[in-house]
Parts: sequence; structure tokens; C-alpha cells
Amino acid sequence: MIEIKNIVKAFATKEVLKEVSFTFEQGKTNLVIGQSGSGKTVLLKCLLGLHEPESGFINFDGLDIVGKSNKNLKGLRKQIGMVFQGGALFDSMNVEQNVLYPLQMFSKLSKEEMLQRVNFCLKRVNLENVNHLFPSEISGGMKKRVAIARAIVLNPKYLFCDEPNSGLDPYTATLIDNLLQEITHEYGMTTVINTHDMNSVMEIGEKILFIKEGRNVWEGTKADIITSENQHLQGFVFSSELFKTIKRKS
Repeated sequence: MIEIKNIVKAFATKEVLKEVSFTFEQGKTNLVIGQSGSGKTVLLKCLLGLHEPESGFINFDGLDIVGKSNKNLKGLRKQIGMVFQGGALFDSMNVEQNVLYPLQMFSKLSKEEMLQRVNFCLKRVNLENVNHLFPSEISGGMKKRVAIARAIVLNPKYLFCDEPNSGLDPYTATLIDNLLQEITHEYGMTTVINTHDMNSVMEIGEKILFIKEGRNVWEGTKADIITSENQHLQGFVFSSELFKTIKRKS
């Protein structure tokens, strides 16, 4: 579980996050939604320790990370997996080497044990016999699955995903959504996903934080969205004809 309370983050005189509070629950897909510029990415970077908030606290299962040095957070960082928006695979490394990289950096496993773990994670994301292919030789959806395999190779307690469906077709995006939800439940991780994809929200939104202009203005589940009377949320969610139709039928 990750709990944040009254997080304020500013750049120069511009306040980007304005006393944001929320609890990201263990074993659930926690989604952060909002328009571009709402503060989603800044919040994610605060959770990752890349930005230091001006005030408030960020608590990882009892550990408050605000104000802590990199040395004090070293143990926590080993428990965090990250799936970047573009996948962020190393082009000069093949699939196996990309997934192997965190193990080489942070584990004391033997080479044989590391390769076993790599193959286990690739199989878990439905990728087999692709170890020696390079990122340029695989599809966008496969790249995202390799990125997920790399993110879970250290068996993290916390998984962060920044727009994991960016650039994918709807069918592949749904596969990635379902995969993220499956591994979240399977390993009991606290998963935090930044997205503006409403299909993802309605597919896997077990707990949702809606941010507008740096403030959390709504929270709930995908089921709550349909019946919510929050005007800011309705304006964001039901701006497309698809979700207007869903609303009329509910």
C-alpha cells in the first residue's frame, strides 16, 4: 500500500500539485487519470522519488520517503518496477539482455539462476523463443510485454506504469491491460498506472484517482464512474460519443 497525504509540488512560482491525498491499495490496479497537464506525471515522479514535494508525505508500507536520501531509499528502489511510456528498452541489447539487466544490477543470483528468472518472466508475459531478438525486430505490443517482464523480474512489491498503452492498437492495449491486472493480483503488488485511455479505465480501474489542475477532485472505481454526478469527471470521461452512449444506457 502507498499512502500520500497533502502532497504539494511547485516549480518556481507554479504550483502543480495542490494537497493531493490518496491511498493506492495493494493487490489492485490503481489508476491515475486526468487531462494532459493535470499533474499525473509529476505525481508519479514524486512517488518514484524523482521529485521532492514541498510538503506532505508519501508512505510506502510504513516508510515515509519524503526528505530521505538516495542511500536510505536504496532498499525500497529494489522493490519497485517501472514500465515507461515508450517501453524504454535498450536498442543495443536483445530481449534476454534487457530483462536480465536489473538482475545483473541488483541481485546476487548465479548466471544460471538469473537466466531461469528471465525465462520465467518472459513466459509469464506470453513471450517465448524471442530471447535473442532485438527491439527493432519485434512489434510495439511485444516491446511493452518485454518492458513488463523487465519490470517484474526482481519480483517488486510496487509496479508503476506510465501510459502503458500509448501507441498501441485497441486489441493489443486490452491485452496489456489484462496482463497488468493479472500480474497485480497474482503477485499482490501495489500497481499504479497513469493513463488517459478511458478504455483502460473501464477495463481494469479497480481504484481510480481523477486529478484536475493539480487537485484530486474524485476517486472511486470503474463502476462508480457511470453513476457519478461529479461534473469535472463527467466532462472528462463522457467527452467521447462512445462514453456518452454508455452513460445513456446506464
